[in-house]
Amino acid sequence: MKTTNEIIIIDLEATCWENDRIPSGQKVDIIEIGICKFNLTSKAISQKQSIYVIPERSEINRFCTKLTGITPQLIEEKGIYFEEACEKIKDEYHSAPLTWAGYGNFDGEQIIEQCDWLGIKNPFSENYMNVMYEFKRHFGLHKQIGLKRALDYLNMDFEGTHHSGADDAYNTARILTKIL
Repeated sequence: MKTTNEIIIIDLEATCWENDRIPSGQKVDIIEIGICKFNLTSKAISQKQSIYVIPERSEINRFCTKLTGITPQLIEEKGIYFEEACEKIKDEYHSAPLTWAGYGNFDGEQIIEQCDWLGIKNPFSENYMNVMYEFKRHFGLHKQIGLKRALDYLNMDFEGTHHSGADDAYNTARILTKIL
C-alpha cells in the first residue's frame, strides 16, 4: 500500500437508530468527525480534534445520544455544515495528498457517500487505509476485531471515551504506531 509520511486518521460518529431501523425519509448523517494526524517517522500523533457536524438528512435521537454522547444542543452550539467541515479539514490538515485511515470501512464509505450526496469534492485523497484490515493482516488473525479488542491485543488501554470520534481516531492512531 502506498503511504505518505503523514496519515490522517478519522473516526466518524453518525446518526443511528436502535436495531439499525432508519425512519422513513431519514438517512445516516455524519454528526462528528474525530480527526488527528500521525507522523510515520516520529510516530507523533497531533492535531486531535472533534468537528461537530449538523445533520441535514436526519435527527439525533435518544439512542444516538446515549451511544455517542452527542446531543442536539451540542450540535446547535458547536456544529457546522458538512461542506464547511470538509473545507476546515483541507485547510487545517492539508489532506488532499495524504493517506487517510479509519478503523473499518464505514468511515471512508460514509465520507464518500455524503460528499457525493452534496456534490462536493472529497477532502481526502484516493488512498484510504482500513486499519482494522491492516491489523488483522499484520498479526495473521483469522477475522477482524473491533477497536477496543485490538488495543487489548496490544496490551494497551483505551484512552478517552469510546464512541467519541476524536478519542476513537486517536486510539486508532495509537494502533498504527505498533503495526506500521
